Amino acid sequence: MFVSPMLLEYAADNKPFNNNNYISELKLDGIRLIVSNMERVRLYTRHNNEITANFPELVGGINIPKGTIIDGELIVSGKDGKPDFDAIMERFKSNKSKHKVTFCAFDIIKYDNNDVTGLTLLDRKEILEGSFIENDYYVKSKYMIGHGLEYFQQVKQLGLEGIVLKKSNSKYSAGKKSTDWLKVIAYEMDEFYLAGYKKNEFGWLLSDGKRILGVAEYGPDSNHRKAFYKKSQQIKTHETKDTVYLQPLIKCVVKHRGFTKNNMLRLPVFEKFVI
Repeated sequence: MFVSPMLLEYAADNKPFNNNNYISELKLDGIRLIVSNMERVRLYTRHNNEITANFPELVGGINIPKGTIIDGELIVSGKDGKPDFDAIMERFKSNKSKHKVTFCAFDIIKYDNNDVTGLTLLDRKEILEGSFIENDYYVKSKYMIGHGLEYFQQVKQLGLEGIVLKKSNSKYSAGKKSTDWLKVIAYEMDEFYLAGYKKNEFGWLLSDGKRILGVAEYGPDSNHRKAFYKKSQQIKTHETKDTVYLQPLIKCVVKHRGFTKNNMLRLPVFEKFVI
């Protein structure tokens, strides 16, 4: 049985805050997963794609009782103990991959065949705590009351993805984005050149001056776009069917989540031009 998961909104200006009416929880860098053990064990992505066959170890290692549906994140821990997004994607694409997966449960939707989405988050956390015993494949996400500022700073220093701030009394709004759940991402900030743009969809090519490192699809407002377009027409070098390439003369600040193993930017977002 699939239940569409509750979704996150960005915190205002992507900034953490202290409020004892919220819990602070680590944002894990993996695949959102719904684990359903109703008539049998089924695993679903947030988009209702059943991927049970992809992870037979989660079926064989299930420690969650019948009549239960749990929400969480599926991760692979790297050698440094941090969630490794590239590794979980590799494991997702092939069960021949040797990466060990762990399901980190952070909410519960059904328990003992009862819908518990109408209960408060803290009540659901209490039910989740008693719903199963942790093992090699199933663990529970840790959280604290308040302390969002301090926790975010620790997470950022450790190079982790970010935190989630959730209202303690929030109900589970299946399939909806809600300001009751707020994400704060620990972005890195760096300067790059704009080396081109896509023709058929929005996207600015980012470069270190030598090679393309990614595409910024988000961030610039209408004034940024107009200024870029005007300048870009003067510094074209060549173009293909889909892309116009430029001399690497326009510099900008980009926030991003580090680099992939192929040395490409993860989640680059344009911030401003460097004048």
